[in-house]
Amino acid sequence: MASTTLPVSLDDVRAAQTLLGGVVRATPLELSRAVSNRVGEEVFLKCENLQRAGSFKIRGAYNRMSHLTDEGKARGVVAASAGNHAQGVALAAQLLGISSTVFMPVGAPIPKLLATRGYGATVQLTGETIDDCLVRAKEFEAETGAVLIHPFDHPAIVAGAGTCGLEILEQCPDVKTILVSTGGGGLLSGISVAVKALRPEVQIIGVQAQQAAAYPPSLAAGHPVPVGKMSTMADGIAVGCPGEVPYEIIAALVDHIETVSEESLSQALLFLLERAKLVVEPAGAAAVAHLLDSGMGAYPGPVVAVLSGGNIDPLLLLRIIRHGLSAAGRYLQFRVRVPDRPGSLARLLADLAAEDANILNVEHARTGSALRVDEVEIGVQVETKSADHREDVLHALRAKDYHLLFD
Repeated sequence: MASTTLPVSLDDVRAAQTLLGGVVRATPLELSRAVSNRVGEEVFLKCENLQRAGSFKIRGAYNRMSHLTDEGKARGVVAASAGNHAQGVALAAQLLGISSTVFMPVGAPIPKLLATRGYGATVQLTGETIDDCLVRAKEFEAETGAVLIHPFDHPAIVAGAGTCGLEILEQCPDVKTILVSTGGGGLLSGISVAVKALRPEVQIIGVQAQQAAAYPPSLAAGHPVPVGKMSTMADGIAVGCPGEVPYEIIAALVDHIETVSEESLSQALLFLLERAKLVVEPAGAAAVAHLLDSGMGAYPGPVVAVLSGGNIDPLLLLRIIRHGLSAAGRYLQFRVRVPDRPGSLARLLADLAAEDANILNVEHARTGSALRVDEVEIGVQVETKSADHREDVLHALRAKDYHLLFD
């Protein structure tokens, strides 16, 4: 299907790029030697986590709202978001002098909520998902006349997001593969319009969280299909149903949609933090997660992985770091019951030290319904060097007759 028949054209994306000049940042494209070594090709990271308001969302939000009539601007805007689109809309509204109301899920990360309010938006919490918030935002639109700024399902939103694709081609003219974190599809479809129009041979891969992946069944059915219950740490791409506008573009232009596990997301986030020195939210790490899963020779290079956002709650970051360490074999938590006599704890710690395991935390319990009178239970958190090292530590402890318990 020719791109000119689609809801968004290259001319639309170029017009958005002109409009966004001086408003958004041309975010850096950084070579990652660490990821490149895992893939066997040059891999560049498109750092939209360093964009204004912390994600690519300002591109589409500002483009959409700039095209409102004076009457529409006077009525104000309403949006629904888990955080990134909320901040993009709030910042764009502030820059354009438009009042904004944003509906966010009840469990939205506090830093995203505070940042959205900090940009001047009125925030209301409702429901558990973006889809719940969209229902309420549409009701608010009908009640007040405020203009709904959809997070992904509008041509101007897609065109604005597509400016990221133009930047990629300018920064890496010989790119052969682009991987994009995908929720509703606004960023993926926008980049596809820009890139396929200018470089149709470039492979474009969308990446979704396995537990919030609406595109594979939708593409199989030939139309957007809602998924059931979602459960993923990647709240930024936890979208229950593709948008009509991005779906049409993605079905026509995108080469593949892949999915990644929660373990892969956490490992990729940790990898980016340690090796690239970049703070990225789980949704923003999906493209890198798939690259790390795929390994050597999976895609022709140069490869560009888009880091779509970096807005992450520090408390969630702590949990994900621990989860990522565990998934990578670098964190071990267990309980062990030993005789309640002097030296038992010291012996356990010495045995762990002998295996070069770094002890992070120790808890000591003498009472419990499952404990015998002459027993004590010790809870231990240990840092290990790899999955193999973790198994070596466990094998050594079991060889010394420790009875290990895991939660």
